[in-house]
Amino acid sequence: MPSIDRRGFPFSVQANEMSQELKSERVRFVSHVPGHWPDVPVEKWNDWKWQLKNRVSSLARLEQLMPVTASERAGALLAGSKLSLSITPHFFNLIDVENTECPIRRQVVPRMEEGYTAPWEMADPCGEDSHMPVPGLVHRYPDRVLFLVTDRCASYCRYCTRSRVVSGAGEQELHTNFDDAFAYLEKHTEVRDVLFSGGDALIFSDDKLEELLRRVRAISHIEFVRIGTRVPIFLPQRITAELCQMLQKYHPLWMSVHVNHPRELTLEVREALGRLADHGIPLGNQSVLLAGVNDDVATMRELVHKLLLCRVRPYYLYQCDLIKGSSHLRTSVAKGIEIIEGLRGHTSGYAIPQYVIDAPGGGGKVPINPGYVLYHDAEKVVIRNFEGKVFEYPELPTPVTNHHQTELCSK
Repeated sequence: MPSIDRRGFPFSVQANEMSQELKSERVRFVSHVPGHWPDVPVEKWNDWKWQLKNRVSSLARLEQLMPVTASERAGALLAGSKLSLSITPHFFNLIDVENTECPIRRQVVPRMEEGYTAPWEMADPCGEDSHMPVPGLVHRYPDRVLFLVTDRCASYCRYCTRSRVVSGAGEQELHTNFDDAFAYLEKHTEVRDVLFSGGDALIFSDDKLEELLRRVRAISHIEFVRIGTRVPIFLPQRITAELCQMLQKYHPLWMSVHVNHPRELTLEVREALGRLADHGIPLGNQSVLLAGVNDDVATMRELVHKLLLCRVRPYYLYQCDLIKGSSHLRTSVAKGIEIIEGLRGHTSGYAIPQYVIDAPGGGGKVPINPGYVLYHDAEKVVIRNFEGKVFEYPELPTPVTNHHQTELCSK
């Protein structure tokens, strides 16, 4: 059980009280409350609606809480016409306000660089708009759809692939037609998997979210429902017992969360993820490879190990999409391959995400792996392992087809 401070907030053992075998904060689960909100009663702090109402969402508020650089000041002003500035108090407390390159800060505080569009960047890098048969429903893969149920999130990631439509400040607006979307799902019996995203469906009230789940579960050919969310990370207070009990009624229900750095896995986040897991919801994590955030093997290893401790399976590591204004956060593909190579064989297989590039323009996810196959012909496959040792494996001859087998048997 976590310790409780005099105000009723949980906290982990302080650094000066820790035993020598414990490592850096990044591999521990700590609470950062009360942080910049020392006078807020615990009842309010733990109210997810209070967290949403008191988000840091203006330059003036940002400047009250931290020294702001010239780039951040310009970025905050730009956010009003591109992608809103919005950070929950919980997540803001994770920012090192004295470090301008803090990995949490880089993800959520706007910068002037967002105003620069590289020649290869685009508004809709995944080609979702061109795969939208009805407003708000993306049908890119044969048996599954992406259902954009809202354009709002608890906080806004500066590299958001849907910055054109989320937050209400972008160049487009999301106008999901729910009746048309459900009619499409009822008609298209090839769809067996529905992913709720947006925006973030978990900012809905329990009743509103349950109505969506109930309607999609009423369609007999839909087998699998997923929710893509960063709410357990930005807003762990939202993961209440009541929400978990409601979600439990709609199994099989899976959830993909989004964690990029070990510091994001706080004591409160671990407990929120635990509540979801305790109610039978399998959890996977999707990280985005970001410059200055998680673009080294050591940070990624700490992240995936902490995820497993939270009962979350690392699922995807995305190369940052070619969204407008994201070049300052993008790494090379070579860096992503280097990280996967630094994990494979060096830690548990369960800890290794699949590195992918979402092919620009709507090509879908393409897996990217280190070159473990060195040579392949009709007789053998030459492979190398994580240590660089080379091995040869015999290739089977091409099997005879049933047609040829029939002809041979008749002779």
